[in-house]
Amino acid sequence: MTKPAKRIEELRGEIRDHAYRYYVLDDPIVSDGQYDALMSELKELEEQSPDMVTPDSPTQRVGAPIGDLFQPVAHLRPLFSLDNAESADDLTAWEQRLGRALGSDPSGYVCELKIDGLAVVLTYRDGVLATGATRGDGVTGEDITANLRTIESIPLRLLTEDPPTVLEVRGEVYMPEDAFEELNRRQADAGERLFANPRNAAAGSVRQKDPAATADRNVDIWVYQLGLIEGGPELHTHAESLDYMRSLGLRTNPATRSVEDLEGVTEFVTETERDRHQTGYQIDGVVVKLDSLADQEAAGYTSKAPRWAIAYKFPPEEQVTTLKDISINIGRTGAATPFAILEPVFVGGATVSMATLHNQDQVAAKDVRIGDRVVVRRAGDVIPEVVGPVVSARTGKEKVWEMPTECPFCGNPIVRVEGEAVARCTGGFECPSRVREWLFHFSSRGGMDIEHMGYKTIDLLLSKGLISDPADIFTFDPDALLGTEGWGEISVGNLRKAIDGARNRSVARLLTALGIRHVGGTTARLLVRAFGGLPPLMAATEEDISAIEGVGPVIAAGVVEWSSDAANRTLVDSLGEAGVRLYDEMDESVQGDLLVGATFVVSGTVEGFSREEALAAIELRGGKATSSVSGRTTALVVGESPGASKSRKAKELGVPVIDAARFRRVLQEGLAALD
Repeated sequence: MTKPAKRIEELRGEIRDHAYRYYVLDDPIVSDGQYDALMSELKELEEQSPDMVTPDSPTQRVGAPIGDLFQPVAHLRPLFSLDNAESADDLTAWEQRLGRALGSDPSGYVCELKIDGLAVVLTYRDGVLATGATRGDGVTGEDITANLRTIESIPLRLLTEDPPTVLEVRGEVYMPEDAFEELNRRQADAGERLFANPRNAAAGSVRQKDPAATADRNVDIWVYQLGLIEGGPELHTHAESLDYMRSLGLRTNPATRSVEDLEGVTEFVTETERDRHQTGYQIDGVVVKLDSLADQEAAGYTSKAPRWAIAYKFPPEEQVTTLKDISINIGRTGAATPFAILEPVFVGGATVSMATLHNQDQVAAKDVRIGDRVVVRRAGDVIPEVVGPVVSARTGKEKVWEMPTECPFCGNPIVRVEGEAVARCTGGFECPSRVREWLFHFSSRGGMDIEHMGYKTIDLLLSKGLISDPADIFTFDPDALLGTEGWGEISVGNLRKAIDGARNRSVARLLTALGIRHVGGTTARLLVRAFGGLPPLMAATEEDISAIEGVGPVIAAGVVEWSSDAANRTLVDSLGEAGVRLYDEMDESVQGDLLVGATFVVSGTVEGFSREEALAAIELRGGKATSSVSGRTTALVVGESPGASKSRKAKELGVPVIDAARFRRVLQEGLAALD
């Protein structure tokens, strides 16, 4: 083998290994820059020796556009649908049917997340990806090989020196929720119709005529079933087959769990339904499979479905109803946000009569009209939203909505500044809706976290003229509420205690609560860490602020503009006079680089810390705090009532899980305290 050929093969092997660790194991061992350097070297060598380029090279993921029609592909084994279960009784009945088919009591199951995506079939011949196809009718699908090749987590060559002669596997292509939101943002910016949900977006993405368009959509895959294997190892259980596929470089879902009996299945279903919105992608149920492959074969199939598997379906989170009208709300920044008034419909576990429409561009992009039959989605605690219209149900009487020219709350003009996504009321804090939303944001958990200061209390205080801005919250006398319906000595005392407790919140929390545009919790902590308090920050120049790492010129300009407003300066002075903390004491003993390079996730209530204080303590020492556990997480910090999915994922990935006491040691001693 020539020297260039040898180096090309070495590079391909290294890149495949690193891609596997990054996209499948979520545990990279090289930086993005190092990976890019390897890829650049390979591309350069292949350009110098084009006769050495092979279809399975990592440089060949995006090929030429596909022709006018997708060609049919016959699957090596037919794909069946699954019977459904919707209750524990349904699962029991399924197990009883399975027992009759086997002639003995079944045991040993594998539980998998039911991904809401597009089923595909991958076929490898001698270890190289030969075809990728849609499910189709279960016997014949569409050839979308060129598009599937663009998905980084699908290996073009299996990671083994001894591949099976033929390997057919089934998987689900899906779009992560953050990728879906980004795609719809781009669609809206381009004035194009928005996708209704991640499943539709994923399906549309892998059926693009140009593979480059698929590559730009950030879809991914979970492989969940071995369809056919020839010339491979002898496997005895479904769990073994998943491990084997993962060893070949195929991406299997780490949330999959083997259980002994139906009690274990029920426990998995309950946990999964509870945590279904913490995965980062959409799931609509759990698939339960008999683990023994011999028992699967013995149980066999009906004409439509395998007897050895069943899909437990979660309650639907989308329903269709009538959009009766569209109105607007004015938020704390003056943003005019349209919302839908709906014919009440039960969806996602609650009756919904209103739903968000985000902004006027979204209304136009979705082409939602008054009188439409619309798809409404409610997922967990997320605000219900109108996904889109049922165009086929239109009668011609539907009305196109336009943003009002005047604010319905104060009568001032509603104006949309060129280049901005939202229209705004120009009435400032003369607008009662804007004041109401500002006070609610200030008092909310993301702001000063003042318990008992929800919309109902704020509306009452506003109606009595007791408050008009955040400083008033700390100066009005709660006894003024005594005698009002629902307000006795105990409830008034609780409100007073909550307000007094908020006076000593961290300055970063106060800065977040004030509602400066572009300043969220992370940015607020950076600013307070740099300046030590609000008054020094308000005296700083744009140059001083933008010089802080992680704070750009847009944020700096926004902070200076806010600080220059006389009303805001008066507000901060009033807060200080009311006893609200404006300065943070800086701990000179803290080493700013003690946790540099480390990434932590905080879950639950950590004893001795508010959430903001825990995150600030990490960042103050040079560490990074994120919201989700991955292979790059240094440790998961757990307190009371941590998220079950975060703890489970940390265990699966081998990420250390530490309690409050260990966390304090890490803050004092550094990463050595993890050993």
